[in-house]
Amino acid sequence: MSYYDVFNGDADGICALRQLRLAEPVDAHLVTGLKRHIELLKDVPAERGDVVTVLDLSLDRNRAGLMALLERGAHVIYFDHHRAGEVPAHPDLEAVIDESAATCTSAIVDRHLLGRYRAWAVVGAFGDNMPELASALAQPLALDAARLEMLHELGAALNYNAYGATEADVLLAPAALYRIVSHYGDPFEMIAREPAVARLADQKRADLERALGTRPLRSTGAADAYLLPDAPWSRRVSGTFANRLAADDPARAHAVLTPVASGTLTVSVRAPRECAATAADFCLRYGAGGGRVAAGGIDRLDAARLDAFLDDFAGAWRGA
Repeated sequence: MSYYDVFNGDADGICALRQLRLAEPVDAHLVTGLKRHIELLKDVPAERGDVVTVLDLSLDRNRAGLMALLERGAHVIYFDHHRAGEVPAHPDLEAVIDESAATCTSAIVDRHLLGRYRAWAVVGAFGDNMPELASALAQPLALDAARLEMLHELGAALNYNAYGATEADVLLAPAALYRIVSHYGDPFEMIAREPAVARLADQKRADLERALGTRPLRSTGAADAYLLPDAPWSRRVSGTFANRLAADDPARAHAVLTPVASGTLTVSVRAPRECAATAADFCLRYGAGGGRVAAGGIDRLDAARLDAFLDDFAGAWRGA
């Protein structure tokens, strides 16, 4: 029997897996990638009798890979909060999926484990830009403001490392970052002892300062869209910058576009708070996109469609 851990390489995916493996240690093959590397199940060679654990990856985007695994006889355990579509009914699929706007995969795993490794769930929720959820999860831990902020900063640093077109853009490959995290049972121990934490936090601050110096490419009554330059720092900071914009002005929609290859852009979208329209619904208009209620992304946008996209984005939130 072989085990495979398949997870998004952002803070939520990493912290969800850390909780599970603290509770249920196994020697598993790691299958992960950067934030927008979603369709990972197609790369898993599991066969009958193998166990595949999936965390923080859209089932809808992995449907073909999931069905292939189930047909080969693998047992799949699936934790997620993104748009799933119809969940297959299969005896070898355990799906723990909650698409509500108020949760994330780390919180779903925390609920599954009855809060046994709650501090990691707090880190994951902060990293997924859900500060209200993170603060609510942290209440039983009785942390003072300084220690809560430490978990916030760790989550933001882990999440920052997930954005890039290739691993050459980021400071640490996602699998390497998870292996670092896996050495620590307590996130406060990691903060105190791990040099990579300060390195990520310092670079995040520097990249964000550069991004905050840019002006919107298009600003309308309901939405702002930014185009960052074609550079590794801008691809690294795109999600962090989008989260900052949403935190500073939650009543507006925000899009951050970054070039990733000749003639191609990626887009990070943040929906206005308390808005009927969702980020996931908007991003799904573009095929290679998806997400959840408050946040979503488009993996590939033809740069020739930029003006049409800006018009579409500006109009998507009017009266929503």
